[in-house]
Amino acid sequence: MKCRCGRDAIIFRPYEGVALCSRHFLKSFEKRVFKTIRKHGMLKSGDRVAVAISGGADSQVLLELLNKIISPRHDMEIFALAVDEGIEGYRSKTLKYAKALTEEKGIELHLFSFKELLGKTLDEKVREVGRDQACLYCSIGRRWILNRAARELGATKLATGHNLNDEAETILMNWIRGDLFRAARYGAITDWAITQTKSQLFIPRIKPLRESPESECTLYARLKGFRFSRRICPYKGGIRREIWRFLKRFESRHPGISFSILHTFDKLLPLIRQYAEEREGPLVTCRKCGELSSEPVCRRCQLWP
Repeated sequence: MKCRCGRDAIIFRPYEGVALCSRHFLKSFEKRVFKTIRKHGMLKSGDRVAVAISGGADSQVLLELLNKIISPRHDMEIFALAVDEGIEGYRSKTLKYAKALTEEKGIELHLFSFKELLGKTLDEKVREVGRDQACLYCSIGRRWILNRAARELGATKLATGHNLNDEAETILMNWIRGDLFRAARYGAITDWAITQTKSQLFIPRIKPLRESPESECTLYARLKGFRFSRRICPYKGGIRREIWRFLKRFESRHPGISFSILHTFDKLLPLIRQYAEEREGPLVTCRKCGELSSEPVCRRCQLWP
C-alpha cells in the first residue's frame, strides 16, 4: 500500500479511502487538529491555557500540539495540570510519562491528588461504594479538581484530550440515558455555564482532538517517540465500555460513523441548549464548596463529603 507521494503507507483511513506515509500522516493529523481549533475559536490572544495531562497518548499529543501553537507567541501562555486519583499500580506509572514530557518541553506542571483535595484516594472510596460506582466518583472528583485548580492558577481555558471516540461514546451515552441537560453542557467549547450565569467560577474547556480518532492519536504519539502507557484503567467498565465495544464494531462495518455522530450532535446542540435553558433552573453556587452547581449542594460535595 502506497501513499500518494509514492512512499510506503503506514495507515489507511477507511473513512476517507486514503493511504498515508508517516510524513503525510503527521502533516494531515496536525492540520485537522489546528482546523478544529480555528473552526471553534478555541484559542484567542491573551489566553492562559491549562492542559490536563495524564501521561496517556491523547493528553501528550494535546500538549505537544498546543505547545507548538502557543510557545512561539508572546500573547499566550501554557501550563499543565495532572491529577493523581490514587489508583494503585496504574496512575503512578502514567504520571511519570507526563512529568518526563513537561520537563522535556520546559512546561510548568502542577500535580494535585484526590487524597489531598477530596480526603480519600479513589481506591479507598471504591472500597466503600463498590467498583460499579468508580467511574462516577472519579469523573466528578476529577472535573471538580481540574476546574478549581485551573481557575486558581489563572487559566482562561482548560484543554482536555478527549478524542473522536470519547466524544461519540459520550453523545450516545447521553442519548441512551435521555439526559439532555448533561448533553447541553458538551460541545467543542464547554462554556454553557458561563453564558447562563456570567460567572467566572467555571473555566471554559476546549477539546482540540475531538475530531481525531483514538487510533490516529496513538499513531501520532508513537511516531513522535512519546513514551506512554497503553494500560486501561482497572475501573473502566459499565455502560461506557459497552458503548465503546458497540462503536468499535459499527465503525469497522461503517467507516466514518463516529464523525457522523459528532457532526449531527454539533448541529443539534443549539436546540438542545435552548430546550435545557427553558426547563432547567439557573445554576447556583454550592453552599459547601462555593463552586457552580445545578443544586444547592453540588455533586462533588454529595459524593465526596
